[in-house]
Amino acid sequence: MPCPRLPEGFDATDPDLLQSRVPLPEFARLRQTAPVWWCAQPRGITGFDDEGYWVVTRHADVKYVSTHFELYSSSENTAVIRFNEHISRDQIEVQRLIMLNMDPPEHTRVRQIVQRGFTPRAVRGLESALRDRARRIVEEARASATGSADGSFDFVTRIAVELPLQAIAELIGVPQEDRARIFDWSNKMVAYDDPEYAITEEIGAEAAMELIGYSMNLAAARKECPAKDIVTQLVAAEGEGNLSSDEFGFFVLLLAVAGNETTRNAISHGMHAFLTHPEQWELYKRERPATAAEEIVRWATPVVSFQRTATQDTELGGQKIREGDRVGLFYSSANNDPEVFENPGTFDITRDPNPHLGFGGGGPHFCLGKSLAIQEIDLIFNAVADTLPDLRLAGDPRRLRAAWLNGIKELRVGVGG
Repeated sequence: MPCPRLPEGFDATDPDLLQSRVPLPEFARLRQTAPVWWCAQPRGITGFDDEGYWVVTRHADVKYVSTHFELYSSSENTAVIRFNEHISRDQIEVQRLIMLNMDPPEHTRVRQIVQRGFTPRAVRGLESALRDRARRIVEEARASATGSADGSFDFVTRIAVELPLQAIAELIGVPQEDRARIFDWSNKMVAYDDPEYAITEEIGAEAAMELIGYSMNLAAARKECPAKDIVTQLVAAEGEGNLSSDEFGFFVLLLAVAGNETTRNAISHGMHAFLTHPEQWELYKRERPATAAEEIVRWATPVVSFQRTATQDTELGGQKIREGDRVGLFYSSANNDPEVFENPGTFDITRDPNPHLGFGGGGPHFCLGKSLAIQEIDLIFNAVADTLPDLRLAGDPRRLRAAWLNGIKELRVGVGG
């Protein structure tokens, strides 16, 4: 197999690279020439005591690894593909308590309990409240633009952030007035690579512990005094199995990232895509196709990559994988695989079918909150189309410096001419 022609030192988890762009051209070369490619790294630079990882770029291979947990572990080195050189092994080990970083059978036990909160009935039960919240969020953003000197506002903080936070608060009974605290904690947990936020590993760890402590207190209160809410179902359901207070705390931590950061970034990228593809925005305003949210997630792919660790010697894409090797699943590449998607570089909100891997590649870790995320995206863009139909770009997006998130931290938009 020929070697891919890549820039010297290319590493798709380099935060400096992802701050500027997702490396889609390099992924295309890898899919064609080396779909499972060894990326060498200096030992310890990512927090792992090894010399690199395998880059998996084809849709079929990402799905294969995702669905064969007996060969590829989420627990061994966690699903996070890159920390930083200062993190300790003990700090990595603690993250195994998060459901994302568990393997069956422990993962199966926790997921079976947690999924009570994400039944179709539970998600439908949120729709009316979230529709009202989406409308108010957009109306308040419009009012802020009217009051500004140039008629512009930051779409991320005014619109994209708010509905995912309010959905989490609605889902687990967190008082709405506490949503800003969850936003602050979740930002600190994932922004350790972005110098603008001046977040150290210690600050990030402290934010995680504060969120876990807050959630554990919420769980303890429901055990003491059950209510008709999802927290009670998860921690105080008699005879049905339940989460311990600390398990619930780590579940909320996962929600704060998986249910907040990712949906927020999908919404932000979706708005940017609409405003840079005006014919799609006109189509959306006119027809509101049910397929739009899935295409927004494919296009955005908020999680660029997660990882697994080989539990035994095996083979993937013609490459021999050794026991203990880390294997990076690059969803951004898989979601642009021309073997699966016709014209993948085209933003097409009528795309159907759309077997993207923006919610994972299937298997035990397929995103539990997919239905809720799709609902949130649908509701917020319907609200924007109704209330701010003539929105325009007022600046280029400012991207987050991160190793595995496709994040936008600011997107200036304007109202009117």
